Amino acid sequence: MQDVLAVVTVVVAGVMVGVEFAVAAFVNPILDRLPNDGGLDARSDGARVLGRVMPFWYIGSVVLGAVWAAVTWGDAGASFITAGTLLLVLSVVMSVLLLVPINARVATWSREGVPADWKQQVGRWDRFHYVRVGVIVLAFTLFAVALGRGV
Repeated sequence: MQDVLAVVTVVVAGVMVGVEFAVAAFVNPILDRLPNDGGLDARSDGARVLGRVMPFWYIGSVVLGAVWAAVTWGDAGASFITAGTLLLVLSVVMSVLLLVPINARVATWSREGVPADWKQQVGRWDRFHYVRVGVIVLAFTLFAVALGRGV
């Protein structure tokens, strides 16, 4: 059962990391290069869609990590799981305090009702997102190391 928990945790967290990395490295830069601010509608729609899904994914990853850490407590390598889980908790705190407020505004935008500083706001979101991606990549790496050690 512990092996199943480990694999499920690594897969769920890993897919989340992949999505967030793709948004940071590919999706948003592509949208930003569209002519005539064509990416604005897509960013707004993405904020609505991902804004509904990602909280469950982040919290689910934290819960899975916490359960895996509890089950392996005292085992060699359990510290990797605990550290990875704490990094995921940090990513949730960062999300709530820094990214969600901007995302909530972006989700309401349309071409007819966009603030004058919208590019600065999405740029700020992107910078916070890059940091968050770094945090969750490190968390995933720690989970993968623990899995590789047979924890």
